[in-house]
Order: sequence, then structure tokens, then C-alpha cells
Amino acid sequence: MTSSNLTIRPATPADVEAIFGMIYELAVFEKLEHMVVATPAMLHDSLFCAKPVCEAIVGETEGEVVTFALFFHNFSTFLCKKGLYLEDLYVKQARRGHGYGKQMLVALAKLAVERDCGRFEWSVLDWNANAIKFYEGMGADLLPDWRICRVTGNALTHMSSGT
Repeated sequence: MTSSNLTIRPATPADVEAIFGMIYELAVFEKLEHMVVATPAMLHDSLFCAKPVCEAIVGETEGEVVTFALFFHNFSTFLCKKGLYLEDLYVKQARRGHGYGKQMLVALAKLAVERDCGRFEWSVLDWNANAIKFYEGMGADLLPDWRICRVTGNALTHMSSGT
């Protein structure tokens, strides 16, 4: 079932609590809630400080924010163009099946085209078959030869020391 009663707009400071709530719901869904150290205040600062490090759009229906997408720009040396990287997209469980995820991806793709981005990219967990099928249906290519490398916490501190 699809629905067109979703209004997509840039997030405002008034949306931070709703976005943060969905971030936590996403973490629970991914079984990663133990990794959430963020707070609404930290999210507010990241989105709305003098030099924001990320942006967000929200989807609202019947006065309720039911979906969000948080993204930022990266850069491709091969294309010599910026890209749009989707960090997280989430639709509340009770609001799924209405086409909201598709509408959010279309809005982000339009934004990437408007901003002359060379790429629109994101990651998906390998066990999330429903998301993979959805993304492929939207025209996304999964890159099987690429793996995400991540350094955090004490390992990051250790790496920064050069030892």
C-alpha cells in the first residue's frame, strides 16, 4: 500500500527529539542499542551548530514525524565531485508499508542531483534482506568487493599516536 500524505522537509531544531527517538528505535532494530552514546543535545549540535557536520530531512504525516534521513557530503577523488552519503534512514515500524521510505530516497536523490553530486551512497547490514531487496528495487547496486573499515574508541586513540 502506498500513500502520498507524507510531507518531506528539512529538519528543524524542534524535530531533534523525534529524530533521536527514531535513532534509538533503529539501534534496537539493529540490535545495537548498547552502542548508542549520543544524546538529543549532541544531535542538536551536530545538525544546527555554526558549521553543521550533517543534515536531516523528516517526513511528517498527520502532524507526526514518522521518518527521518540523516546525511552528509563526502568526496570522490575519481569523480572529483562531492557525494551525498546517507548515514541513516528510518521509518517508524507502525508507519511502514505506505511508501515513505521510497519517498525519502527519491527526495534525497533529487537533493543529490540539485547539488551536483556524483554519487548517492549508503550502507546496509548484510542480514537485512528486506532492505537489500528494497534498495535494489530502487536501482541501487550493492558493492560486494567493498568492506567498511572502522576505527573507534581506544583503537582510534592508539592509531592517532602512531605507535
